[in-house]
Amino acid sequence: MKRDIYCGEVRKEHVGKDLTLTGWVSRRRDLGSLIFVELRDRSGSVQIIFNPQTNEEAHRIAKALRPEFVACVKGRVVEREEATVNRNHPTGEIEIVASSLQILNESKTPPFPVEDEVQVSDDVRLKYRYLDLRRPKMQRNLFLRHKAILAARKFLDSQGFVEIETSMLTRSTPEGARDYLVPSRVNPGKFYALPQSPQLFKQLLMVSGFDRYMQIVKCFRDEDLRAERQPEFTQIDLEMSFVERSDVIAVMEPLVREIFSSAGISVPIPFPQLTYDDAMDRYGSDKPDLRYSCEIHDVTEWAQTTEFRIFQQAEKVKGLVATGCGRYSRKEIDQLEAKAKEFGAAGLIWAKKTGDAIQSSILKAVGEEKMNELWSQMQAGDQDLVLLVAGPRMSANTVLGQLRTHLARQEKWYTKDDFRFAWIIDFPLFEFDKEENRYVACHHPFTSPMPDSIPLLDTEPGKAKAQAYDVVCNGYEIGGGSIRIHSADVQSKVFDTLKISREEAKEKFGFLLDALQYGAPPHGGIAFGMDRIAMLLAGEESIREVIAFPKTSSAQCLMTDSPSTVSKRQLEDLHIRLIDD
Repeated sequence: MKRDIYCGEVRKEHVGKDLTLTGWVSRRRDLGSLIFVELRDRSGSVQIIFNPQTNEEAHRIAKALRPEFVACVKGRVVEREEATVNRNHPTGEIEIVASSLQILNESKTPPFPVEDEVQVSDDVRLKYRYLDLRRPKMQRNLFLRHKAILAARKFLDSQGFVEIETSMLTRSTPEGARDYLVPSRVNPGKFYALPQSPQLFKQLLMVSGFDRYMQIVKCFRDEDLRAERQPEFTQIDLEMSFVERSDVIAVMEPLVREIFSSAGISVPIPFPQLTYDDAMDRYGSDKPDLRYSCEIHDVTEWAQTTEFRIFQQAEKVKGLVATGCGRYSRKEIDQLEAKAKEFGAAGLIWAKKTGDAIQSSILKAVGEEKMNELWSQMQAGDQDLVLLVAGPRMSANTVLGQLRTHLARQEKWYTKDDFRFAWIIDFPLFEFDKEENRYVACHHPFTSPMPDSIPLLDTEPGKAKAQAYDVVCNGYEIGGGSIRIHSADVQSKVFDTLKISREEAKEKFGFLLDALQYGAPPHGGIAFGMDRIAMLLAGEESIREVIAFPKTSSAQCLMTDSPSTVSKRQLEDLHIRLIDD
């Protein structure tokens, strides 16, 4: 028997037709004279009725069906009686009266029910991922991802981008996250690295004259994992020649709109643009969630008019208004202070109103009049809670930014079906790493400085700005890119600032420096995190929910039990010897 139609596609217009369906048994109810089976495939499910008066043999076989058995059913589509119609189900108006049944394979009892909501640990789900992926929710997520990638490919093709595959085995150029290394058998003692990004290859493609490149590409980083990170991840990778930042943004915004439209989400363009400094000062993050306001206030001038010693000694005093949180008890405020300390604050100052009187942790130190001034300056309401942090500017910003996010989640200031985008621009080119005692690149060392920042590379590199740009959505960076350096002299100057010697630069990046001397055009690009985008589209909180076979937080695959040990012979072939700690 060959399938005529997917289970979830049977509709009222098929009534009276004989159809053959295949799939997995989702549920079975045996009422004696009648057996009801819900048959499921990737499209959904449909109800099958086995009636001995229609076909006694099919009814007899159906008694052996159990959850997750694979079956092939032939039967006639009939309308359900009005009392049994399920208007909330796509196939709820019809059912199929079976005339034949073939059990294609049996199944052991699954370790958890194959349904949308399961009460089982993530470890069990990952160990039996092939069963977890049968759940309708997981299948919806992966179909959503597929459609988003398809929409991206179609749009980029329409814009003249050429999909070119770049190398998966390349050289190690560690600058930031650790590389995954691959030993070479035919070149003993030497290693390939799996790419953290196709960055250098796509720049070389611009030198090669392809003008517009794209690739849906796997990348690898050996770094500590979080909910939105995996050791292997997928990027929509792009590069364009003869462009400035505005040109890249003009093409990328419609791309984002098309991707989200594939999931039925309308995205208005253009996106607002925030400088890095503005984003940090107002939201305490370079990937701010704009679904709620709760902006950070700079109250340093007010603080310095008080006699409170901590204020007098602080570089900045900054605060935010937690809308509606004036109801918080002292215990809840203490919990907020513990959070602030966890985020790096020395302490947390609070104030709220009880009637017309202000309560505050510093009321005695600054007086009621000053507290009323603060209340007015921050435009706080009677039901609000004011929170202040004193300290270095960036430290105060980041603490309040994390508190802002914590409160938003706790107070449910946003919904998952609201999407707010922004570009973050004018990033610092470098930041100083105290441990290494040198400047490091904020993005990567191939990012072009702003033209007026080039002279600063010799004098004040910490003040140099980058031609870098990130696109953020709902508190996540979903894409990051920059205008690249296309001058060998400027690239060498940046390497000098990063204390990458001429010898080291030639060893690691000599091919790029050479290429830049053969007519490299001005170029720039961006890479979008496909896993994060799919996570947002699906309304999930972890990218593991939109990746078919993800790793755990310790970078393990519980299903295949990898990474694993290898034989002594394999190690000898690779000229590798393990050393016990």
